[in-house]
Order: sequence, then C-alpha cells, then structure tokens
Amino acid sequence: MRSLRFAILALAALLGACQDKQALLPNRTNFTAAVDDYLAQRGRLCIARYDWPITLAQADRPARAGDALQMAVLESQGLVAHRDVHVQRDGAAAPAREFALTAAGQKYFVHAPVVVATATQRVTHAGDFCVARLALDRVFGWEAPQTLAGRSVSSVLFSYRVVDPAPWTDTPDARRAFPLVRRAIDNAGTLQLRLGIHLGPKGWVADELTD
Repeated sequence: MRSLRFAILALAALLGACQDKQALLPNRTNFTAAVDDYLAQRGRLCIARYDWPITLAQADRPARAGDALQMAVLESQGLVAHRDVHVQRDGAAAPAREFALTAAGQKYFVHAPVVVATATQRVTHAGDFCVARLALDRVFGWEAPQTLAGRSVSSVLFSYRVVDPAPWTDTPDARRAFPLVRRAIDNAGTLQLRLGIHLGPKGWVADELTD
C-alpha cells in the first residue's frame, strides 16, 4: 500500500511538472489564456475621465465644446450634477460650472490604477469612468517570441466582445458626445487589437500585469 501511495504521488508530481512546462510554451492555448486573463482584470471601455469633479469655466466652453456636451449628456442621465462656482482667471473670479458624480454615476467609476504614458511623463490615475466590459472574441495570431531585455516577449492580435454596455450609450446624444465609445461598441468582433505579452515564471502574461 505504501508503494502504491508513493507511486501515485510521484505520478501527480510528474503530471504537475508537465503542466507547468506546457504553460511556458508559445502557443494559441497559452496566448489565449494570457489575453483572457488581461481582459478579466483590465478589459473595460472607459472615457478617460479620471479626476472628479470636473470644472468648466464659462469662458472656456467654446474651446471645450466636446467636454460641455459630454457633461450635458451625463447630467441628462442623472450620472453627474453641476453647481455654479467661480475660478480664478487672470487674477479675477470667473464664473464656471463644477460637475460631480452622483450616486448613480459613482457606479460607473472603476477604482483601478490607470497608467497614462506620454513621451515625457508617466502618470498613474486612481480610476476611470467606464461604460462596458470587454471579453475575448478570438485570437488571430501573434508575433514569433524574441528575447528583449532578458525575457521572452511577443504580442497577440485579437478581437473583442462588448459585455453589458451602459444602455444610455446608444442614445443619439451619447453617440455624438462619445464617438470613440460608439466606435468601440459598433466594431466589436471586427476591430483588432494588439496586446504585448511576456513569459513570466508561471507562463505568459500581459505586459501591463505583474507576473
């Protein structure tokens, strides 16, 4: 009986080691899992409104017509509310409107770090206003892995599905105010995205996630 138990444990360990090695291979199964995992954690369709409240000075409204239109749409849906305030402009108080999220609007604000990188700086925001979730539709292909900075890297080309979009995003006003949101929703299943991945200790993972 002891020998049999030992044999079973040895076999389980061997199978586990084989599974671990399989996870390191650059193949469709592992790359699909990497994209799935990334979308499960970061797959959200958001509008890049990281910091609230948002203040629009009356004098700036012509130049920020798009911002004003978005705030008007969100307010019409009960997601934000405004109050009249004053801001300093050229040493004097200038009239402005401050838009803050309502309780309904807070439900759309996802508290998860968002990194915005430019050529000169890298800023991490506490969250973003998101209107849908994204899930994997299909993987089209990937680049042959190569070694970069001491690790194996690749990128995966895939399409996505939109899950649970906010109903108000399909209204005519929202379509005009948030064209990028509508483009992302309307092109689900056809628009192709590319995700950078690398080989970590346990398998392939998106570059934006920790190993």
